[in-house]
Amino acid sequence: MLPILGKFKRIALDLLFPLRCIECGKEGNLICQDCRAQLQWISAPVCSFCGVDKPIDKPCTSCPTFKPVIDGVRAPLRYEGIIRSAVHQLKYRNLRAIAIPLASVMADYLAKNPLPYDIIMPVPLHFKKLRERGYNQSELLAKEIGKITSLPVNTKCLIRIRQTPAQAMTKGRDERYVNLTDAFSCLNNDTVGKRVLLIDDVATSCATLDACAQALKSAGAVSVWGFTLARDIRK
Repeated sequence: MLPILGKFKRIALDLLFPLRCIECGKEGNLICQDCRAQLQWISAPVCSFCGVDKPIDKPCTSCPTFKPVIDGVRAPLRYEGIIRSAVHQLKYRNLRAIAIPLASVMADYLAKNPLPYDIIMPVPLHFKKLRERGYNQSELLAKEIGKITSLPVNTKCLIRIRQTPAQAMTKGRDERYVNLTDAFSCLNNDTVGKRVLLIDDVATSCATLDACAQALKSAGAVSVWGFTLARDIRK
């Protein structure tokens, strides 16, 4: 009886408050098919480490200047246009439902571009930021990807132990890296012998992902790959 009531409740809510595309306002989905077709994809060939598209015969200009611990980073989309708007709605406008279509995009990419992992972990927020926002947008994405892939999502191991200035406020890649030194830690041995897929919404310098990877590998992870919805590619 309860599942049936839940179904009718969802139908009633859809009738009263129909979903509309955040970009064009078309009724039906938070990101309609027409707007999804306009997403800015990162297309091959890409850098084997950072996943940013580049000419085959030229060196990558987006890789970290620091020596990375993380095994690699991938993202399906550029942080532009509707995706920039979608991430803003997810992080700052409490539009948690948009994590579902965004995670679907990420899962579709993973199906076509497999990465080595057997456990999924989101990049954690500091408890003060979590209390302020009320939720972790990366955790929402990770849990939706977990539902699609049927692989476990661990949110109890990796924590942020030091609150740092927003990465967007720092000037360069090296400063972002120093900013995050020893900012993360692991509470338990859940990563021992595991290949971790580390989920975040957007990557710019990869410093946050790498700082997480340092903590995870120190706690016994075999490998750590960063996987974000989008890359903020700055030339």
